[in-house]
Amino acid sequence: MFGKIFFYVVSIALFVIMFLKMMRKNDVTYLTSLILQAIGIAINFIGLIFRIQLNWFFILLTYLISVILPIAIIIFEHYHIDLTQRTYMMLAKLYLLRKDTKSAKKILLSLIEKNDKSVNAHKMLAEIYEQEGGLRKAIDEYVRVVDLDSNAYDSYFKIAVLLKELGNQEDARDMLTKLVNKKPDYLEASIALTDILCAEERYKEAISIMNEVAKYHPNSFDIYYNMGMIYTMLNDFSSAKTCYEKAAIINTLEYNTNYNIAMIELILGELEESEQYFTKCIESEELSPLAYFYLAKIYMLKSDKDTAIKALNIAIELDHRMYQKAIEDSTFIPIKAYLNYPNIDEEDIEEKEEVTKKEEKVRKHLEETYNLVGKLNYKEMGIKYNNTIDKIDEKQLDK
Repeated sequence: MFGKIFFYVVSIALFVIMFLKMMRKNDVTYLTSLILQAIGIAINFIGLIFRIQLNWFFILLTYLISVILPIAIIIFEHYHIDLTQRTYMMLAKLYLLRKDTKSAKKILLSLIEKNDKSVNAHKMLAEIYEQEGGLRKAIDEYVRVVDLDSNAYDSYFKIAVLLKELGNQEDARDMLTKLVNKKPDYLEASIALTDILCAEERYKEAISIMNEVAKYHPNSFDIYYNMGMIYTMLNDFSSAKTCYEKAAIINTLEYNTNYNIAMIELILGELEESEQYFTKCIESEELSPLAYFYLAKIYMLKSDKDTAIKALNIAIELDHRMYQKAIEDSTFIPIKAYLNYPNIDEEDIEEKEEVTKKEEKVRKHLEETYNLVGKLNYKEMGIKYNNTIDKIDEKQLDK
C-alpha cells in the first residue's frame, strides 16, 4: 500500500511539474513525456480499481515512464542539457539520412524559432543551404554561428570560402587574415589565404604565412608543396627545390613535386638530375606526356637524337598537344621530320586530371623561365644550342 501511495504522489507531482514547464516554455516536446506519464499513472489506476495485482514488468514500466523519465528530464535541464534541441537535431539528422532536406530544414527552422541561440541548428542549416547551392543563405547562418560562438573557427573559415566562391575576394582575404592572426595553426585557412595572396601576386606575404603555419605542422606535405610553388614564383629556386624535396619525402606518390624539381634542375642546367626527376614523373598519367617531352629536350641537349625521337613520339602518343608544342620548339628542329602525326579522338581532348590554377600558373612560370634562361645555362656548359636545321635534308623536312 505504501508503495502505491508513494507512486501516485510522486508521479502526479512530476506530471504537474512537466505540464507547467510545457506551458511556461510553450514547448510541445514535453507532450511526449506527459503522455507517457499519463499512461503509467493510468495503468496503476486501472490495477487499483479492478484490484489487479500487476506483475514486475508492468510495475517497472510504470515507474520508468511516470517517475524515472521526468526526473531524468529535470536533472538534464538542471545541468543545462537541452533535450528539446537534442530531439530536434536527432530528427533533422534522421531526415538527412533519408535525403529529405526539406523536412530537415523545417525541423531546424522550428528549433531556431524556439531557440535562436542554438549553434548546432544554425550550423546544420548552413551546411544544408551550402549543399543546395544557396551560398548567401549559408553565409547568413554561418555568420549567426560565429556571433553565438566566437571560437567557431570552422564556420568563420566557411564564410571566407563561400565569399571567395561568390567572387568577393577582398572580404574573403580580410576574413582569412583575421582568422589566421587569431589562430595561426589553422592550416586550411592559411593555405586558402596564401592562394588569394598568390593570385594577387603578393608572394612575400604568402611565404611569411606559410613559414608561420609550418611551425605548427612540421610534417605537412601541403605546407612544403605550397611553399615550393610560392618560392618558385619568387624565382628563389634553391628554396623552392628544398621545399619540394621535403614534400616529396612526405608523400612519394605526389608527382607534381618531382616535376617541379625536374624543371628547376633543367633551368639550372643540371641535366642528369633533371632527367632522374622527369623519369619519376613518367608514372603519373597526367604528367607523363610533359615528362617525356622534357626528357626528349634533355636527350637533344646530350646529342642523343634517337632517344629524343622515341621519347617525343611517346609524349605525342599520350597527348596529341605535344605535337604542336614540339613543332614550335626550336630544340626539335633537327628531328621534326621523324615525329609521328597524332591521331586525335575525343578521349585525347579531355583532361586526364584536374590541376589547380595555382599549379598551372607555377608550371607556366617554370616553362617561361626555362625558355628565358635555359639557353644561357647551356652556353655556359658548352652545349651546342642553335636554331638551324642540323643535317636534315630540306625534302625530308618538307615531308
